[in-house]
Amino acid sequence: MAKARNPLRRGGFRGRSWIGWLFVLPALAFYAVFVLRPIALTLQYSLYTWDGIGPSAWAGLGNYLKVFTDPDLFDSILNAVKLIVFFSAIPVLLGLAIASTIRRIATSRLALVARTVIFLPQVIPLVAAGIAWSWLLSSTGLVNQLLSLIGLGDVTRAWLGDFSTALPAVGVIGAWVLLGLCTLLLLAGMSKIDPALYEAARLDGAGPWREFVSITVPSLRQEIGVCVTVTVIAALASFDIIYISTQGGPGNTTMVPGLEIYYLAFSERQVGTASALAVVLMVLVIACALPIQWLTRDRSS
Repeated sequence: MAKARNPLRRGGFRGRSWIGWLFVLPALAFYAVFVLRPIALTLQYSLYTWDGIGPSAWAGLGNYLKVFTDPDLFDSILNAVKLIVFFSAIPVLLGLAIASTIRRIATSRLALVARTVIFLPQVIPLVAAGIAWSWLLSSTGLVNQLLSLIGLGDVTRAWLGDFSTALPAVGVIGAWVLLGLCTLLLLAGMSKIDPALYEAARLDGAGPWREFVSITVPSLRQEIGVCVTVTVIAALASFDIIYISTQGGPGNTTMVPGLEIYYLAFSERQVGTASALAVVLMVLVIACALPIQWLTRDRSS
């Protein structure tokens, strides 16, 4: 005889799913109010010419055309793209080397000290880091004093005030800040690699470099993807370090979209243009982050 179906089962399942949605509802409401609504308003403002106070006028795509035709606005985007080399490539590559070295001396006290020192920039507020580096890289700062001490006085300059070195100097600050995060993420990924793989490689005669290239790097595919994504976004959306250290100068050599948006909206009262640049920046971040996530995802799953 067929077993009678319990009429409460389906209803009970639906009830439990609705209870789950009730728990998620506060977070969804918070996300909608503080993330989705500002994005929608930014899209709306980008289509108008508005000073933030008086009446607005329809501009259509004129603000977006200005972003790509105004040299100052477009150069700020190019500067952010250039910073990717410093904010992303240097911390990830250097982090791989440092994490691999720390893994080899994991049982020593030096490894603990190294992890603490390298992660220290993540604990320091970025405003304080920007001020400290501004002192270090000034014309009478510690960097120039050390260069003069070793006989390289001709090389000294105001690193953050020179047109040719301001952007690389800001990039060095960003690389210093992000190095600790990348190193610890990669070190955590290395701790999950099976030690038997390294033992088998040594039995086959592989040296440290071959182990690193053939075992360590392929095993850190997802961790590298996270590091690259975080650092690329940090480069494109950079604001605080540059605002404290250079404020976009000298000239506009270190101007980036985040700082340009701030000046346009609150100093020049060009809310429409600032919103258009913000939308372009958001699209650029998504266009960079999605391919990175796709290329570094776990293919086995």
